[in-house]
Amino acid sequence: MKEKIKFSLNGRPIELETDTSQTLLWVIRTELGLTGTKHGCSIGFCGTCTILVDGIAERSCSLTVKKIEGKNVTTIEGLAQDGKLHPVQESFIRHDAQQCGFCTPGMIMNAVGLLNTIPNPSHKQIINGMNDNLCRCGSYNSITKAIESAAQEMKGGNKL
Repeated sequence: MKEKIKFSLNGRPIELETDTSQTLLWVIRTELGLTGTKHGCSIGFCGTCTILVDGIAERSCSLTVKKIEGKNVTTIEGLAQDGKLHPVQESFIRHDAQQCGFCTPGMIMNAVGLLNTIPNPSHKQIINGMNDNLCRCGSYNSITKAIESAAQEMKGGNKL
């Protein structure tokens, strides 16, 4: 059944008439045309579909559209501001924390959610916080270094 739903997407108000039992992943990709959020496992396990809902990392493949009513949703396309990449995006580039790139948007969004929750995470907290995002290429060491560097930069320190 179609219903009207209102939410913010990447800082813009959205009013959409859609089947609110659909997953947010498919609405983002097919109805809103934003394909940076990837489809992986469909069960919230791999993390490729990670987005932010009110600043918290969520799996869009297991989140119905109904649950985002009135919330702020950010996808990888909305992370950069005024043409400037987010510090986590810059750090992923600087530390070469991607290989094939398929998991990268989900990794970045999960890392931003982690740093929103724990601004100065320990190495172990980063490992635990990123544990549910899978990378088939095995870029984990570079990803961890990128997150540590971004955390340092976001609190006003030097880039590592």
